[in-house]
Amino acid sequence: MSAPVVLLVDDEEELRRSTAQSLDLSGFVVRDFASAERALDFVSPGFNGVLVSDIRMPGMDGMTLMAHVRDIDPDIPVILVTGHGDVQLAVKAMREGAYDFMEKPFTTQQLADMAARATDRRRLVLENRLLRAAAGKRDDLEARLPGRTQAMIDLRYRLRAVAATDADVLIIGDTGTGKEVAARALHDLSGRASSPFVAINCAALPDTLIESELFGHEAGAFPGALRARFGKFEHARGGTVLLDEIGSMPIDLQAKLLRVIQDRAVTRLGSNDAVQLDVRFVATSKADLEAEVAAGRFRADLFYRLNVVTLRMPSLAARRDDVPLLFLQLVTEAAGRYRREAVEVPPSVVAALARRDWPGNVRELRNAADRYVLGLGATPAGEAIVGQGEEKLAERVAEFERGVIASALRAHRGSLKPVYESLGISRKTLYEKMQKYGLDKADL
Repeated sequence: MSAPVVLLVDDEEELRRSTAQSLDLSGFVVRDFASAERALDFVSPGFNGVLVSDIRMPGMDGMTLMAHVRDIDPDIPVILVTGHGDVQLAVKAMREGAYDFMEKPFTTQQLADMAARATDRRRLVLENRLLRAAAGKRDDLEARLPGRTQAMIDLRYRLRAVAATDADVLIIGDTGTGKEVAARALHDLSGRASSPFVAINCAALPDTLIESELFGHEAGAFPGALRARFGKFEHARGGTVLLDEIGSMPIDLQAKLLRVIQDRAVTRLGSNDAVQLDVRFVATSKADLEAEVAAGRFRADLFYRLNVVTLRMPSLAARRDDVPLLFLQLVTEAAGRYRREAVEVPPSVVAALARRDWPGNVRELRNAADRYVLGLGATPAGEAIVGQGEEKLAERVAEFERGVIASALRAHRGSLKPVYESLGISRKTLYEKMQKYGLDKADL
């Protein structure tokens, strides 16, 4: 593979030139630009490198540039630079997919080290794509995490890309969105698939046995310890450790966990000898860990150590168009589990489901599918889903038409011309139907 490339974007010419020269001396191929628009010409899905951009620039700023780059390939690392010390902007950038964030003034060695880590990750992503393409490898990820909305397509794409690496991963999402399913998929698609997958529920660890459970102990380490015992970390050697709901871990234990993650070694209770660990850590959380850090309930250093790669599980509210597909799949699975004949789901029921709120996300929808297969209705009280009778034909047609238009808008990222051309309607007709169904291209 060719030498890694750094696309450097900064409107301050003197700083840009000096930074480019330093990165060149560090072994990078550097292309520098005074404007973001010119840099975009060099970005493609096969781009082998990293983008480094100032945030505040005339014309297209760094945040907008990052959004365009992520549209082309969400796995291209983007490092954003600011001289304004804007912490809120830094957090926003990281949430929107920035690889990292650097505040001016910085040393060129700091930037070179960060760019080297970013290009290493990019190289692994590209190598993984080539290997999968050459092998024609298929996996069952779409069956595990089904959905045709862009949010789910992007999630599966990122998950496949990071699975082949050993990067630690933080999975964020509401209750019931499938965080543990994603964690298990990361393990099964990795080179560690034949080794243990050890799940640790951080919210249910007994206070008196936490350290013994995680780190293990030697014989005689405490009363009742009659023989040596491996902890969960040691048991997972060669495999993956899932730290489920990491935000619930006691603050004093977080410091010890940080040491394990940093050193990849564990010391059993009653021993002074460190045992080396070859494990990958995957952590999940329904809580906003940045807010927990700000509130003093979670260590900032542990958060940044775990947050090498972040996967965000979309809620059903964010992918409402997936509800019909999901429900039909869950009904089929439930019929198999309960040894029932295939259950027909009327279109009126499917349409009504898509309009409901599902605060419990996929888990709640699965429960509804189970009840439906068992003939108990889809709500906990066994109420009919469709409300006051069957929908009229016109209502079904309207629901279908709205879904088709919404899907087309998402597929073309809100660009109207390819939408009305692909649907075979005029621009005026498209505008009218969008107004009729309350569709806003900005939301899609």
